[in-house]
Amino acid sequence: MWKAFCSWMLYRVWGWRTEITELHPDKFIICLAPHTSNIDFIIGQLYSGASGIKSNFLMKREWFRGPLGIFFRHIGGIPVWRSKHTSMTDNLAETAKKLKSFHLCITPEGTRSPNPEWKKGFYFIAMKADMPILLYSLDFEKKLIKCTKTIYPNGDIDTQMKEIKTYFKDCKGRNPKNFVLGEI
Repeated sequence: MWKAFCSWMLYRVWGWRTEITELHPDKFIICLAPHTSNIDFIIGQLYSGASGIKSNFLMKREWFRGPLGIFFRHIGGIPVWRSKHTSMTDNLAETAKKLKSFHLCITPEGTRSPNPEWKKGFYFIAMKADMPILLYSLDFEKKLIKCTKTIYPNGDIDTQMKEIKTYFKDCKGRNPKNFVLGEI
């Protein structure tokens, strides 16, 4: 019933469509961009419900207070303390290695504001845990959720980050002025 509701809401009511060509193995990181609005989260949750692809996600810890915290943890949220220097990437990579199935969605911009300096934690988690990175875009102009490329981290982070950013260059976020790629 949840799957039918999510499909109806995302595809029939809101008019979104998908272009998904990549295989989804037991373990992977989703690199999702652009991230320019809180609506991105709702679209992602509807897509997750409609497709049956459940993944955890990182979110700033401020969202995890009170009843919202219970809700976000229930649907896969992992709080992030941005002011602390923790070994979160190491911990997530170790967790991924131990589990049979591991799916984690990360927005590399790390914020809904313009940020040319994308976070690279998703890359390091995938490399340390020997997992692929599925590139997912939310294009509001085309109302298209797209995943047509997979990156296998090889340690050449500068070259591969350019490749990742180039994949998203034609995508339009809900607030296009908030999406910047920085140097490619």
